[in-house]
Amino acid sequence: MEYRIERDTMGEVKVPADKYWGAQTERSRNNFKIGNERMPIELVRAFAYVKQAAAKVNYDLGDLSEVKKNAIVKICGEILEGTLDEHFPLVVWQTGSGTQSNMNVNEVVANKGNEWLKEMGEAEALHPNDDVNKAQSSNDTFPTAMHIAAFMEVAEKLVPAIKVLRDTFDAKEKEFWDVVKIGRTHLQDATPLTLGQEISGWKAMLDKDLAMIEESSQKLLNLALGGTAVGTGINTKKEFPGLSAKQIAADTGHPFVTSDNKFHALTSHNEIVYAHGALKALAADLMKIANDVRWLASGPRSGIGEIAIPENEPGSSIMPGKVNPTQSEALTMIATQIVGNDATIGFAASQGNFELNVFKPVIIYNFLQTVKLLTDGIHSFNDNCAVGITANEDKIKENVDRSLMLVTALNPHIGYEKAAKIAKTAFKDNSTLKEAALKLEFLTEDEFNAWVDPANMVNK
Repeated sequence: MEYRIERDTMGEVKVPADKYWGAQTERSRNNFKIGNERMPIELVRAFAYVKQAAAKVNYDLGDLSEVKKNAIVKICGEILEGTLDEHFPLVVWQTGSGTQSNMNVNEVVANKGNEWLKEMGEAEALHPNDDVNKAQSSNDTFPTAMHIAAFMEVAEKLVPAIKVLRDTFDAKEKEFWDVVKIGRTHLQDATPLTLGQEISGWKAMLDKDLAMIEESSQKLLNLALGGTAVGTGINTKKEFPGLSAKQIAADTGHPFVTSDNKFHALTSHNEIVYAHGALKALAADLMKIANDVRWLASGPRSGIGEIAIPENEPGSSIMPGKVNPTQSEALTMIATQIVGNDATIGFAASQGNFELNVFKPVIIYNFLQTVKLLTDGIHSFNDNCAVGITANEDKIKENVDRSLMLVTALNPHIGYEKAAKIAKTAFKDNSTLKEAALKLEFLTEDEFNAWVDPANMVNK
């Protein structure tokens, strides 16, 4: 491998010749050989929005030349297009402020920008700190990038995924609205409802989760940029925070605003904790939905078997013909991971000391992993399972006809005590409710037929 020599305030560093990062990135790469978790590329792209907005505002304020501004904006555009992804190698487990990732972006923009400036015949050259990082500190750019990346991933990827699955359930609700089935509470037989009504509960969960996610993610629109080192805004002009937030809003198409208290924005991540709580609520509901689906599809002969789901792959290496509810299993595993991520985010956010929280990389890594897992998991579950759910109406009818809890309909007519005795007698004798009722002479056959009708018990 060929190397070039880069320099920083600590001296010379050998850097791979084909990479645009500089000395501080290389030092981090060598000093933190920990794990395989890379700083999410979504965060890097959020940094590109920060750097290009800062360059535009600094130019407007007379603090950066047009040539340098144009170079920074051009290279940030390349980062946003994904053509420079290989030049961001740093791991999550680094400095807790994310300084080295901020400098990674600064160095790549400067080095790549200088290459372009030279090609253009310009005499000016970018400095990673003095120009790309002008009016900024890692302490305010990193939390700003956190919020940009978190909000955009939620709004542009997760929210549309939720809506797709919600619409699938809406269609299934309508398709199965009149299919009367037995309800279950405490894993025991309960009174009837329709399969459509049951699925409407799943749809309503997603509607409520979506509303909570959209509401809580609004808190992520507050940006720390302009607070610099400790929140005072040292080395910035007073117009910079507001103008940079407006520029980021214009560049992203989302209504970002400057935080009204930069001291809070640097040391607290309660907004991310709050937003992730809504993601955990979604994960909890997805766990319930996925479990319902695999229970209802259990069988094919010894389970509940009231619905059928797509058969996507063989389910066993030893049992021929076995097919498993793998999409439910994947989605429930995702839910457990997200609960763990929430615990990490909450604990890490509690560790802000004085003017800075230094658990930022692990917070945003877990948040973005949650969004990615939810987005991909929902699409997979929808496309490979939910859209293919069908009703096994013969099995559903059999379970309804055999249920002892239809006896509940008799309560208003003969009272709870007599109704309970009919149910217990039927269970003991392995007979039907009608046979037990007639045996006990609590009512006539005509009365039973009139009063015990599952279709009249679902309140459609």
